[in-house]
Amino acid sequence: MTFAQHHLDLPGDAPGQTTRLYWYTVGPETAETKVHLQAALHADEQPGTMAIHHLLPMLRDADATGKLRARFVLFPSVNPLGLATRVLRRHIGRYDLENGVNFNRRWPDLYPAIAESVKGKLGSEAKADVATIRAAVGAWIDAQSPVTAGQKLRLHILKSAHDADIVLDLHCDDESLMHIFTSPDLMPGLQDLADRMGVAATLTAEDSGGGSFDEVLPNLFRKAQRANPDAAIPMACEAATLEYRGQADTHDAFGILDAQGLFDFFVGRGLIDLPPSAPVTPAPGPTPFEATEVLRTSKPGLLAYRVELGQEVKAGDIVADLIAMDGPEAFVGRTPIRAGTSGFILSRASAKFAVAGSAVAKIVGKDILPSRAGGYLLED
Repeated sequence: MTFAQHHLDLPGDAPGQTTRLYWYTVGPETAETKVHLQAALHADEQPGTMAIHHLLPMLRDADATGKLRARFVLFPSVNPLGLATRVLRRHIGRYDLENGVNFNRRWPDLYPAIAESVKGKLGSEAKADVATIRAAVGAWIDAQSPVTAGQKLRLHILKSAHDADIVLDLHCDDESLMHIFTSPDLMPGLQDLADRMGVAATLTAEDSGGGSFDEVLPNLFRKAQRANPDAAIPMACEAATLEYRGQADTHDAFGILDAQGLFDFFVGRGLIDLPPSAPVTPAPGPTPFEATEVLRTSKPGLLAYRVELGQEVKAGDIVADLIAMDGPEAFVGRTPIRAGTSGFILSRASAKFAVAGSAVAKIVGKDILPSRAGGYLLED
């Protein structure tokens, strides 16, 4: 058996602090394909952790019978630093409380960091070009001098993922249907993942504006391709953010279902030599993320929704009312919040008290919105 648990102790930024990161490896070390799978980078998003909890024994059992054809690296809870960010009984696992940075933002732009080191070394052999790029990234990571625990954690995660062929980052939304974020040039290649997850939407963007983890490696190879048009550089990493419903949807039943979907995805890719558990049901095809409206409030108030998840709306339809909480109409007046596009409701806010600028819903449409084109696409 190759199934093994590992850990790394991260010295804290204050005296007496140490945080332990756990991960697992399973499958042949010499396998041609490497899969990096992580959950809870936003440490308060636990459905992915539940899914990996159920996936680990499935992979362990398949390994015991010699059925694995890939090397799997799995981080069930990849951000132990974020697990500790609790304030007054509330988990603030989305942001680093030291600097306010979202844990899934500002990941490095790798190609500029290695451009000089690969200059003149890329040619007509795709496999050799990938190896050259990955070796340069690995050397760049090793040359860094991280100071804080957060910096050390990020470099460790990146070191694990940089040479993986498939990188899946498991997240969840607030209150939401299942969906995926990925790069447009990775579709329809990842349609099999969307099908096995049973997603309501796959939202694509080359650059959503925040330096998200799932964009790091596709951007590396995309920029390498554009800078070296005569080289045979493939898109050597399929990366995606998997949004497993909402934060409250951390249940065994969902975890079992989601683990089986991931397992069957790997089976379908030939990475596990077993039959799938069930026939696949096709999911909707990809949609540009720029066609998804993030509907926001213009003032504070109490949200009263008029729509359910998955409900179709037209531009101008009322998605929610905002009950006034100050002024002459306090606790009496209601202001309608209207959809700015036609589509379906992908997500809503679970916390119904909204301040000015709060995200109310994501509406997945078909047409790119002028206000979204080329802008910052994330809710953050």
